[in-house]
Amino acid sequence: MAETQAATRLREYETIFLVKPDLTDDNVDKLKERVRGIVSREGGKVIRFTVWGKKKTLFPVAKQPRAIYVHTHFLGGAKLVAEIERNLRNLDEVTRYISVKIADEVDPETRPVLEDVKLAGDVEETRPGAPAEREGGFRSEGSEEQGGDSEEESSEEA
Repeated sequence: MAETQAATRLREYETIFLVKPDLTDDNVDKLKERVRGIVSREGGKVIRFTVWGKKKTLFPVAKQPRAIYVHTHFLGGAKLVAEIERNLRNLDEVTRYISVKIADEVDPETRPVLEDVKLAGDVEETRPGAPAEREGGFRSEGSEEQGGDSEEESSEEA
């Protein structure tokens, strides 16, 4: 009896992958369907795909300052995650990915399949009336920034 219960229990995972920003919505949908096919082929269950849209990255990824973020939430085993990551690694459109285990021993019958979501992403920086982006960080004046650093350095020396 314990063996049959263990066989029906799956782990809950989420994978976020970054896609090149110049991809069309149709190409992003093809990538989603490819991942969905891998999950179903390996005995898993996709709960939801969420396309977060085109967002600015912290640092350039694949020489691009922006990327399309895609989040997938699914149930499956450890081999499923390895297979998804292997396929994402081989795709030229995907620049980065990360998978995280959320929970152990989840009953797939208790998790309904949710509708896919597509969010707008960030608004382009070139919109009218947008403030110019500063290189120095959050502070508006460089003298304040240097003054704060010198106070910290003097307290460390003492």
